[in-house]
Parts: sequence; C-alpha cells; structure tokens
Amino acid sequence: MSPLNLDLIGKPLAPQRHEYTWRDAVLYALGVGAVVDGELDYLYEGRGPRVLPTFAVVPSFRSLVGVVAELGANPLHILHGEQTIRLVRPIPPSGAFETQGQVTGIYDKGKGALVVVRAATTDEKGEPVFENEFSLFIRGAGGFGGERGPEARAVEVPARAPDFSESQATSPQQAAIYRLMGDTNPLHIAPEVGVAAGFGRPILHGLCTYGFAGRAVVRHACGGDPGKLASLAARFSGVVFPGDTLVTSGWRGDGGRWVIQVAKPDGAVVLSHGVAEVRP
Repeated sequence: MSPLNLDLIGKPLAPQRHEYTWRDAVLYALGVGAVVDGELDYLYEGRGPRVLPTFAVVPSFRSLVGVVAELGANPLHILHGEQTIRLVRPIPPSGAFETQGQVTGIYDKGKGALVVVRAATTDEKGEPVFENEFSLFIRGAGGFGGERGPEARAVEVPARAPDFSESQATSPQQAAIYRLMGDTNPLHIAPEVGVAAGFGRPILHGLCTYGFAGRAVVRHACGGDPGKLASLAARFSGVVFPGDTLVTSGWRGDGGRWVIQVAKPDGAVVLSHGVAEVRP
C-alpha cells in the first residue's frame, strides 16, 4: 500500500489565478541573478521590462504546492526531480493568468516514488501562454507495486568543447531573494531545517539554478532574445548552496536544439539532461 494519495492521479487541480506587475518580473530576474550591466532590460520598467522565459515557473508554482499538500508525503522527503517549460509566446511584463494543473502519474521507482504534474497557463482571454511539467521524487515512498512509468529521457552531452560556457556567481543571499517568488520552504532559509534534511545548511532552490541556466541560454543560444526560447527541460542532479558559482554550458544541435548542463567549477554536475529548443 502506498503512503501517497494515489487518488490524485488524473484529478484536475483547483485552478490558480496569478496576478503580477512589472515589479514581480524584476524581482524574479534579481532572484535568478540578473545584473544591471548587460541585463538592464530585465530590471528597468522603462524598457518594458522584458521577462525572462523561466518566469513561467512562478504563476504555476501554487499548483505544485497544492499537490504537495495533498500527497501525504513528508515534505523533507520531497525532491524536485525535473522541470520543463514550454512557451507559446513571450511573457508580458504584467498581467493575470490562470493555471490548471493535473497529476498525470505517480510511479513506483523502488526506493522512492515519482510524481508528475502538468500545469497549463492561459491569459485572461483564455489563450495559452505556457505550460509547465514538474517531476517530484519522494524518497522512501516506493515499493507499493505501482507502474514504474516511462524510461528517463536520454540526453547525451557531446564529446567536444561546448559552443558556450558562462560562469555565474550566486549570492549568499540568493535563496533569500528567490523565496520571495512564492517558494517559502524553510529548507532554503532556516539553518536548522537544512541540518534536519541532511544538507548541513540551507540549500538553493532548484528552480533558482534553473533560472540561472535560462539566463545563460537566452544570452548565448537565443542571441539575447527571450522570445526565441520555445522550451527548456532539465534534471536537478546535485545540491547548490547560496554563494556557489554555476557554470552553464551549451552544445548546439540540429533544428534549434541545444544540450544544456550546469556544473560547479570542480566539475560536479548540478543540472543535467538539459535540452533547450530555440526558435529561428
């Protein structure tokens, strides 16, 4: 018998409305490390501002929180496994969205369970703007005899030098800023929770690392145009602490496909299986 609420599978979640202004878009950009020198378009309302494509995770996040609340799992056992965004069009600097989420599967992985949540976001006219797919790994919740689910997607890093590589330093306050986006899990701010979870101290949000990667992808693979990013998928493969340096690398493939990886300066990979799809 699974300790998880399997009745969630296929059940539509309550729609979530999210209103935001240019201040929220700017705060998000700061939360994922944007700087005035070279990225002013994301930080200054006099230029829009432009919105980073990975901001798409913010209006959808409450759908994920709702799933976690109903799963019946120990929050300290929940790890964010993978994240994908698919963008229909650029995100405006302000507006109101509605997100409809659904648990598409809860899979038995033996030592744990994998929970997949898809969330589709529309604007006030009901027109699609973007879609998120969140994958959660629940430690110790496997072995209940359920389906194993689809095989993990294979992404091979080319055996050559990357077409771009950018080193980005996170701030010791990075998690304190990013949590203002709505992910207020104390694991990212409270020392005692970081210790209880086995990390020794608070860790950086995986979606913050994802946002750092997204900035590098827009800069190098999209020529600085956020509207060219059609999708970004990645797996969270390692722990990042606020203050760590992240090195995002990209390898150009065919048809606008890029393989993306984020590592620490010592080579430890923290974001793997990354694939970005870039429009012409």
